[in-house]
Formats: sequence, C-alpha cells, structure tokens
Amino acid sequence: MKTGMISLVLTVAATLMAGAADTTADWPQFRGPTGNGHAPASARPPLYWGETSNVVWKVSLTGRGRSSPIVLGNRLWLTTAVEKDVVRTRMGPDDMQTASHVSLRVLCLDTRTGKSLWETNLYEVDRPDPVHWLNSWATPTPAAEPGRVYADFGTHGTVSLDADTGAVLWRVQLRLDHQVGPGSSPLLWRDRLFLIRDGRDAQYVTALDKQTGRSLWKTDRPPLQAGSTSQKKSFSSPVMMEVNGQPQLLSVGPQWVVAYDPATGSEVWRLRHGNGFSIGASPVFDQELIYFSTGCMKAQLWTVRPGGQGDITATHAGWKSLKQVPVMSSPLLDGREIYWVADDGMASCSDARTGEVRWQERLNGSFLATPLLTNGRLYFFRQDGTTVVVKPGPVFERLSENPLAGTLVASPAVSGDTLYLRTDTHLYCLRGGS
Repeated sequence: MKTGMISLVLTVAATLMAGAADTTADWPQFRGPTGNGHAPASARPPLYWGETSNVVWKVSLTGRGRSSPIVLGNRLWLTTAVEKDVVRTRMGPDDMQTASHVSLRVLCLDTRTGKSLWETNLYEVDRPDPVHWLNSWATPTPAAEPGRVYADFGTHGTVSLDADTGAVLWRVQLRLDHQVGPGSSPLLWRDRLFLIRDGRDAQYVTALDKQTGRSLWKTDRPPLQAGSTSQKKSFSSPVMMEVNGQPQLLSVGPQWVVAYDPATGSEVWRLRHGNGFSIGASPVFDQELIYFSTGCMKAQLWTVRPGGQGDITATHAGWKSLKQVPVMSSPLLDGREIYWVADDGMASCSDARTGEVRWQERLNGSFLATPLLTNGRLYFFRQDGTTVVVKPGPVFERLSENPLAGTLVASPAVSGDTLYLRTDTHLYCLRGGS
C-alpha cells in the first residue's frame, strides 16, 4: 500500500470521550488529550519560573509516586504510594527499593488552590514486590473523563472512581511479575480501558469495559525469542491511531511493535524490532511514519510505515537511529522535525522523514520525564528539577532554564496557561512569566 493512500490521524479527545463535554483544553491522560505530548493550541504555560517566581501554589504530597497529574476543569488527580520502611538495595544489575508496606491511593486536588478535595486509599499491600529506585509503586498515570477517573497500579489492581467523591465504582486485579514495578499507563477510548501487561511471567494486551471492569478481550503478545525472563518485560503506554478510517491500538512491547483491532483484540500487523525490552517510551506518529524506541539494552529509534497486514518486518520498516536514543522518555513529533532526549541528557532533532540529524545538544544531567510541546516551545524536564526550554526548529536555540527543588521524574500536565509539575515530594502550579 502506498504511503500517500494512508490516512493516519490522531484520536482527539472528542473521540476518546465520545459524547462528553469538550475537554481538549485539559490534560485527561498520559501525554495529554491526544497522547503525543502536544498541549492544545490555546495553551500558554510560562517560559520562566523558580521557587520564588510564578508559583501560584505548591503543595506537599502524601506519599511518593511517579505518575503524571491529569486535569479536567477545576480538578486534578494523581496516584501515590505511602511507603513504610523503605530500603534501597542492590539486586543483580539494578538498584531496587523494598518496603514493609505500601498504601496505594488516588488524590484529587482543586486546580485553583491546590486544596485536597478527597483522597481514596485503595490497596494496603504488605511486603510488595521491589521496584527499581527510578520507579515507584504508583507510576502509571491515571485517565479521566467527566464523572470518572481510572487508575492502574499494575499487579496490585485497577480501579474506577467517582471523579467527584472518590468512591470506588469497580476494581479488578490482573496479577503480573513486573520485576522492577509497574509503568505502562492505561488508555481510555470510547467504552473501554486498555491495559498493557508485559511482565516476566506473561505478556498480553487487554480491554476492560469502562462501566464494569469486565474483560472484553485479552490477546497474548507475539512469541518471544529465547532469553532471560527479565528481557520479556516492558512498560510502554499504548496510543490510538486511525489507518484508512479504521482505529488501531498501537503498542510497543518486548521484541515487537503491534497494532491491534481495538474492538476485538485481533492483530492487524506486527513488526519485530530486535531484542529490545524494558521500553519506557511511548510511540508517536504522523501520516507517513510511526516512531518508537526499542528500549534496552542499547536503545534505537525505529520507524515503520503503517497500513500493512500480518508480519510487516521485511516490508514496512523505515529509517532508524542508533544515536543517543532514550529508554525512558518518549519522542516528540512536530511537522518535519522529531525531537528526543536521551536518558543522559543529549537532546536531538532529526528530519522526521529521513532521520537526518539537524542538531544534537547536551542539556546536562539525567532526563527521564517525557518532554512537552506547547506554544511554539519544547520543554525538557531534568531529573534534578530543572526544566530546559528550547525553540523548536532545525537550529538549536535555548530559551530558558528553570530550577525547582526536588527530583523530577513524572511527566507534566498543561491546562490553559498553567503548567503542573510533580516532584517526589511536591506538586507545583506554575503560571505567568511568559
């Protein structure tokens, strides 16, 4: 099939929340209303801020989590884990955290004041499985629609809550051996909630009825080549796309990237990307190509032409980059350019069609949060709390650097002229200074 015949478009919030009020100005899921890290065109978040400037409010958070905040109207939600007796220890090649007990919760705040509106304690877990020290027991970002919030805690459970009161509407538990903790965020689409389960013991994709939590379908991942069980895990969040008017659920997993029919769970196509695993980045796409990271061990950025059927490894693979590709953070696509920042802080801009490098600049430090594109600016979030703002385009131009206290791993949220940033201890509401 010729690329020019392919109609590939983002699934916008009006489709994600069929029949609901317009929420395109808000941030209802991981990476925003269209799932690609783009803020709505009307967004005007600040260019400059610091601990003593352009902070509307700063609140201390209960517990710790790496999930991103989400926003609808005047309400903001995020998940957290209240930990007891945390110990950091070396387990094999990884630095891990153990705890004697965790309480897994969803928090709701007023976006205007930061005041807590409700806090629902969902799971009390004695001696939970360890998590990587870069991860947490509350890492998947929740999803929201008018009246409901959906939160996933991986192996510990998935819940639907009343958005106004925090009352539990349903809960299910899909056990999995994550090895280093949960990571993939749920995706809400029409009448269903999609969950990715790529663990050491099982690898599958499933759809739940958003009203009841009942399983609508479950599809096993393609067979994996022999290797250690740790090389079967992954944490990438799925996205929705349309090809020739047909919706497809796109998910990057260990060794394969697969497109599924969201109605039935049947595979539309699959492409083998090698032996990659532990993928934290989510894919992005436009009318010509899909772009995704292959994760560990050595991350590569691959492209694939959509529109095929079956195994398209030999027919639809496009250009790839082996240079400074992130394992954790997702790429950003903006017209003719694609941007990414490696975990060690090297930012890159390439031609989206050919992969030709436009620029590479070291931003210093570690970058794990997913970047943001809004109001003609690129925002890169460093782990030490500093945000580096860059002008998009084929020539590198640094616009500002904005330090905050604390560790910044969670990705941001934007609503209107406001930027919400979560550190390990606080949530910031930033506005002004544009």
